[in-house]
Amino acid sequence: MSIDLNQALEYAVAWAKEVGKIQLSYFRGNDLGIQTKSNVYDVVTRADKESEAFLLDKIQKHYPGHAVLGEESGAHAGTAEYRWVIDPLDGTNNYSQGLPVFTVSIGLQYREETILGVVYAPYLGELYTAIRDRGARYNGKVIRVAEKQDLAHSVLGTGFPYDKDVNPDNNAANLAAILPSIRGIRRMGSAAYDLCCVAAGWLDGYWELALQPWDMCAGALIVQEAGGIVRRFRENRGISILAGNAALVEKMGEKIQ
Repeated sequence: MSIDLNQALEYAVAWAKEVGKIQLSYFRGNDLGIQTKSNVYDVVTRADKESEAFLLDKIQKHYPGHAVLGEESGAHAGTAEYRWVIDPLDGTNNYSQGLPVFTVSIGLQYREETILGVVYAPYLGELYTAIRDRGARYNGKVIRVAEKQDLAHSVLGTGFPYDKDVNPDNNAANLAAILPSIRGIRRMGSAAYDLCCVAAGWLDGYWELALQPWDMCAGALIVQEAGGIVRRFRENRGISILAGNAALVEKMGEKIQ
């Protein structure tokens, strides 16, 4: 690889913090410019669009030969070996409601393998970072996934797809199957944040179906670099993953189909 990953991480962290300022400037205000995308549940705000435009501009200036895949604007220069996968505002429903769990997610891939991840939660002041084979960090401190080996003591995170109204394959059956066996369930509203909570041990495990690459690119690497695993549990519903330590993912997989 021909780029300096330490430098790339510095850039990505700086960009994420600048995007955070954009988001906080609109947060809980009356100028969000809320619109819907695929359906009434799938929203986008002025902050989403400004955040992605900022990131695209920075990547183009510093890495003009790199491809980009962004949630709001799709793919750019799609044939490069290096590709940035960005979700400028993960947790838009939370954000538009005035709830504080939302993130900026920035991943970098080389030949389709994720090599760098940054997830920043501006309101919470939480920064999660990873470089492949160099560990994961939360606000600069090394993090590890939780060590719980059984479901009964575990608190898990999950989420639900935007087409939950028209597609009965909407995670409700999985939730019903696993809920009696676990200590608790949390629905944070940001897949990137869920994965980071698993990496740091705040959540013991997480599963979700019908994710997109930008939802989980950075967060999945952060989990892996924190000693966890991220495993696909089906191939016919977008990106459907289990995350946690190896033993717990195995137990989750027995309940979640």
